[in-house]
Amino acid sequence: MDLDIFFYIDIEKDGCSMDKLLIEGGKKLIGEVNISGAKNAAVAILPAALLADDGVCNIDNIPFIQDIKCLENILIDMGASLTSERDGHVRIDPNTLRTHVAHGESVRTMRASYYLLGALLGKYNKAEVEFPGGCSIGVRPIDQHIKGFEALGAKVNVEHGFIKVTAPNGLKGANIYLDVVSVGATINIMLAATKAEGLTVIENAAKEPHVVDVANFLNSMGANIKGAGTDIIKIHGVKHLRGSDYSVIPDQIEAGTYMVAAAITRGDVLIKNVIPYHLESMSAKLIEMGVNIEEYEDSIRVFCDKRPKAVNIKTLPYPGFPTDIQQPFTTLLSVSEGRSIVTESIWEGRFKHVDELKRMGANIKVEGKIAVIDGIDRLSGAEVMATDLRAGAALVIAGLAAEGRTTVTHVRHIDRGYEKIEEKLRKLGASIIRISNR
Repeated sequence: MDLDIFFYIDIEKDGCSMDKLLIEGGKKLIGEVNISGAKNAAVAILPAALLADDGVCNIDNIPFIQDIKCLENILIDMGASLTSERDGHVRIDPNTLRTHVAHGESVRTMRASYYLLGALLGKYNKAEVEFPGGCSIGVRPIDQHIKGFEALGAKVNVEHGFIKVTAPNGLKGANIYLDVVSVGATINIMLAATKAEGLTVIENAAKEPHVVDVANFLNSMGANIKGAGTDIIKIHGVKHLRGSDYSVIPDQIEAGTYMVAAAITRGDVLIKNVIPYHLESMSAKLIEMGVNIEEYEDSIRVFCDKRPKAVNIKTLPYPGFPTDIQQPFTTLLSVSEGRSIVTESIWEGRFKHVDELKRMGANIKVEGKIAVIDGIDRLSGAEVMATDLRAGAALVIAGLAAEGRTTVTHVRHIDRGYEKIEEKLRKLGASIIRISNR
């Protein structure tokens, strides 16, 4: 099997919601905001629930976002019994599952549907999943996923738009060294190896909080996974998994987004339901910029009364600075005092928001993976387009701080990962409304 397999992520097709956000800038954000469950954990934990051999999974703190709705539709189409409440509670009974095949528009429009490969392979020793979609931030390789599956004894083929994985003789534990640190591959291999025969060792594993959360969820079902959160994860295969009650960790990227929003508006916001330890790389940069941070047990206060100072940022795997918060931080740097340099070392397409920020007056030059930002006093409101999830958040933040009105289009991207973003911002004093064209 050729490992040099990539899938290309296209902007979502027309026909989805064409909602817009209208923002009148210049208002300080003041108050409290509750952070939802982690998107990147939830989209892996829901497929992981399929591995239960008996019982049901009751999962709390699931974010009410479009990616979750999409994934729930996929699971229901496959036969799983699933109920979802707006308070974040999801109940999954996988005993009614009737297929190892996942296909359809919902699969094609979200990248995280590839976690069904590991979950179904672990459950049935076979899986067929249509090529997934997601944000337009460049080429995303899945060769490390395939490397892991093949090391466990599976055969992988790509045909007719499907990734087909089979292990007719069952999965066997193996030592797997990831050539690059990959969250998706780490989680997918964990899912597949949980019920494999023997010991699986993943070296150079991703250490992100949502990797740990997925491992903790699997362990609550009876799995034997040790080392999650370090670069070596050991999985002793078990024969039986049961249903479990579990609560997803808070979303560190949503929290970081509101931290940046508080700083750029020179506001004072208490961000609740967070794990401050997960936010350390972002907190450190904000402190370096002159923003005030106060940490509590499960909340963090961000307040600022002056123009932030320029800093340099380089995105890195956790515990380094997260690529998912780079775009919002770039917006903050665009109005900071001095010159900043941002190096994007994870995704090559993560500067697509820069052209939109330039429409608002930002002075940013991009050369390859580096953006040079000369801070200006203030952005000006304009009509801008969200090209992907985090770019959309960056543009909303820009609108909050800009002079005049900003219109953010293609809000469907933002809805993929932020729960009730305009409602939460309005409660903090922002002037923001949604115009629906459904």
